[in-house]
Amino acid sequence: MNRLAGRVCLLTGSTGIAAAAAERFLAEGASVFVTSRTEEHCRALAERLGSPGRPIGYLRADLTDERDVAAAVRACVEAFGRIDGLFSVAGGSGRGFGDGPIHDMTAKAWDATVALNLRTQALVCREVVGRMRSQAPNDSGTRGSILLMGSVTATDPVPAFFGTHAYAAAKGAIAALMTSLAASYAPELIRVNVVAPSLTATPMATRAAEDPAIRAFARRKQPLAGEFLDPIEVAHAAVYFLSDESRTVTGQLLKVDGGWSVVSASPEGRP
Repeated sequence: MNRLAGRVCLLTGSTGIAAAAAERFLAEGASVFVTSRTEEHCRALAERLGSPGRPIGYLRADLTDERDVAAAVRACVEAFGRIDGLFSVAGGSGRGFGDGPIHDMTAKAWDATVALNLRTQALVCREVVGRMRSQAPNDSGTRGSILLMGSVTATDPVPAFFGTHAYAAAKGAIAALMTSLAASYAPELIRVNVVAPSLTATPMATRAAEDPAIRAFARRKQPLAGEFLDPIEVAHAAVYFLSDESRTVTGQLLKVDGGWSVVSASPEGRP
């Protein structure tokens, strides 16, 4: 416990993995600020987890809008004085925009999906890196840690169930962004890493959770999870990356996938 004591953590997103991470960060002693596009979700999370002695700050923001991003980062600094850690979770499925196999995809679907999953992370990184560069190192001797959200669909695809090519491309680009940021800012004592979950029980996974074939596939493909990952499993990894336990770790992608990337399982259920 208290692995994040005295640290200020900014979270993008307010449900699913982000909500689980907010709870874990608070339990580890952090000050937490949350931003997402749905104010009701931010408020509900702050009311559920915050307390008079440890409030959760929040601000509604469209993270594809650079002005909203700047306002959210500024509000976090105004509330808590600095930013020691960023867990950039916000993103989502592009199916509603028309994401799918590229031969069926429109340019509009591509742009909207990439904006939701890559532009958001890039804009948040721009603002947070700027703040971290200007602040004094914390007691660990580092200026901050940034953790971006990837996905195993970028490296270990299952097209029969998850053939969303714009989403996969955005998540793959996040890994490349992480590597270049980690190399650029290590001399300034800023760390950057990626966590890449597999199928997790979040609001984004509602479609998958309602499909018996996908649920059966998940039981075979990620046996360590039983079926879908619990969001808390990803939150545990986030605590590690934002704490001093990983103070010399940067430029790394960690798959939290219950075995997805190493277990062979066919969509049809054949051995």
